[in-house]
Amino acid sequence: MDPHDIAALIEQNLPGAKANVHTDGQGHYEATVVCAAFAGLRSLTRHQLVYAPLGPRVGREIHALAVKTFTPEEWQGHSS
Repeated sequence: MDPHDIAALIEQNLPGAKANVHTDGQGHYEATVVCAAFAGLRSLTRHQLVYAPLGPRVGREIHALAVKTFTPEEWQGHSS
């Protein structure tokens, strides 16, 4: 599956989210998702929000997906 398609699915289902997805070409993907809706949420809940729009694709077209989630404030501190 194309990484841009995965990012689009995440962004369409998480309003205001910005997703950046990379692949090794073997079905393994890494997604970094920045979204204000993550504020106050535990890591598990954040990951569930990212995985939800991908549904049954995970385990099929998407063999494995590593997820990193940040609020905009966390991302600003992370990327400086």
